[in-house]
Amino acid sequence: MRTLALPPTFAAMLRRRFVPGTQLDRPVFPDSIGGLRDPSNVRRDIRRARGADALAWLTSHAFRKTTATVPDAAGHDLGMALFTEVGDRWGQLHVTFGLGAHAEVVGDYDRAAELHRNGLRIAEELGLSTEVSDNLAALGRIALLTGDHVQADELHESARAQAVAQGYTIGEEFAELGLALSARRQRRFDEAEALLRKWLVHDRRLESDLAVALIIAELGFVAELRGDADAACALHREGLAAARKAGDPRAVALAFEGLAGAEALCGDHERAARLLGAAAALRERAGAPLPSGERGDVDRITGAIRAAVGAEELTAAFERGRVHGESEVDVPAP
Repeated sequence: MRTLALPPTFAAMLRRRFVPGTQLDRPVFPDSIGGLRDPSNVRRDIRRARGADALAWLTSHAFRKTTATVPDAAGHDLGMALFTEVGDRWGQLHVTFGLGAHAEVVGDYDRAAELHRNGLRIAEELGLSTEVSDNLAALGRIALLTGDHVQADELHESARAQAVAQGYTIGEEFAELGLALSARRQRRFDEAEALLRKWLVHDRRLESDLAVALIIAELGFVAELRGDADAACALHREGLAAARKAGDPRAVALAFEGLAGAEALCGDHERAARLLGAAAALRERAGAPLPSGERGDVDRITGAIRAAVGAEELTAAFERGRVHGESEVDVPAP
């Protein structure tokens, strides 16, 4: 257990939130009898509450800023107005991160960068080192998506240093996965793979299927770009299983896109195009079409298919996949 000194502004916020008469030396988030929460007990309570079926993907790891994955921007705007009205900077900080994540998902990178810069400034003012790390890494992601790999690496390195200094494992992972994404896009495949495999072990231990799916997708792209079609197929099928278990349509779409690259490498260009069509349909139904900064792999694979079979056959197969979805693709389980 670590003892952290809270900045005066943050301590004042907590005092305002406590009911008068509450003992201020008690835990902020106590267990059922007022004591400290044990991580293993929290995970057990989550498993009991979620059941074993539809919500089996939900783990304690999945809660970290989960609401920022596909957030309701209107709701976050309302929250920002309320927190601003009462002068709650900590609340503003967390709503700002959610709005920035939403802007990133829809491809509004200028807005996302502005929001995360604001979040970074608030976090620094409040002396919240973990939130400083998160916002630095988020800014690194935006730099990566806009093609500035040098700045992306600098920001992710800064975020990692902040996280390591605080013993903040989630922040360290967020930063190092950003470094892995950048390394893969710069064709530094060994560096990318080492970082990805480090966190794959960690997330498997936490049963975080969504994180596992995203990491395996990146490993699959590494294999494809190295020309190893068999490894790429195996990885993307494994990632697809994790994505389906997580129940995230965007993760399923990413696995389809990865499999499309592997199939194109094997010479089955018609099937590759159908996979891309099915992925596009999933993203459309989720309300999150692939934004410009994330189109690199899809555009590369599409170009390879077009060069092999021509635009007409590519379009026809893509449309079949888009209309019929997963039933048309019929991807076997790994």
